[in-house]
Amino acid sequence: MRILAIDMGWSNSVCCLFDAQRGKKAYQSLPTEAGRYEQALEKHKADLVVIEAGPLAGWVKDLCDRLGQRLLVLNTNDEPWQWSNVKTKTDRKDALKLARIAALGDQKGVHVPAHAVRQWRQLIYYRQTLVSERVSIKNRLRALLLQEQRQLPAGSKAWRGQEYEQLKELAQDLNDCGGDELWRGIVKLELQRLDQLLEQLEGVESKLNALAREDQRVEQLQTAPGVGPRTAELVAAMIDDPSRFTRGRQVASYGGFTPKKFQSGKTNRDGHISRAGNGLLRKLLVQAAWSGKRTSRPMQEIYQRVRRGSPKRSKQAIVAVARHLLIWLWAMLRDGTQWQEHDRAAARATSLSAA
Repeated sequence: MRILAIDMGWSNSVCCLFDAQRGKKAYQSLPTEAGRYEQALEKHKADLVVIEAGPLAGWVKDLCDRLGQRLLVLNTNDEPWQWSNVKTKTDRKDALKLARIAALGDQKGVHVPAHAVRQWRQLIYYRQTLVSERVSIKNRLRALLLQEQRQLPAGSKAWRGQEYEQLKELAQDLNDCGGDELWRGIVKLELQRLDQLLEQLEGVESKLNALAREDQRVEQLQTAPGVGPRTAELVAAMIDDPSRFTRGRQVASYGGFTPKKFQSGKTNRDGHISRAGNGLLRKLLVQAAWSGKRTSRPMQEIYQRVRRGSPKRSKQAIVAVARHLLIWLWAMLRDGTQWQEHDRAAARATSLSAA
């Protein structure tokens, strides 16, 4: 089998054409450009193209799909990629290692979604960036006004109605501010940024809502307790193809909810969750778990069982609820069903099979 392994860099890449039967290898350097990649793929016509998982993997997948060539995307965080005992590390060695690992035939490739799904994910991430910037502006305004012995109302009340109008009255053009009132100019600049940011956020959420209406899975996931449109769309976009997971434990591991293992001799201890995968997914699922456990009996049972009556275990308990919630949402996508609150036995069976 002829394997074309590519160690991709931001500007330049190194290709290794590896003959698995004869063990022969040949190298080629080329710019990281779609046109040059296409020339290399058509020239070598390998049985398998291998690359590392990363930001550039998406357009390489699109290129291989268009050319009808088989692509394997490997996760370089796995154990075969530990370089701690290697004295020298080069692009050629990286490419050769890609080829040799692929030649073993026992590596499962990383799932690379279609271009439309990748764009959907990017818009979801961008919305979260805008939300974070909005929070930062509001916190800066609160801190600035506290230094001037002025305090805004708590919560969202300060950013609407009469309170927000009173805040605007404090603002003043920076050029018109005296030496002891420069804070008024900063308030005006920050409020201008906030208004512009809110307008951008409204446009992004409007587009996300339109995309959600076109995707039945988003509406389906929102039938689960505590799951709103933002959580539902992120779960649908991240899981993408439910069939790529065979067990609930794999879904929990993908979300970073599985514990780290510490083993030595007879010692076998579980640590904190791995936090692998998408941090935004875990954040929204934990928020959904806090909301969902108020009305969902299965979620409340899991929370109370893990909490064991101790307030110190509240965070561990809600993370456990979020883990089960992710598995349940995956099962809903896999089976094409909506949330069934009454089917507690089936929910518990799903959880036990994932443990």
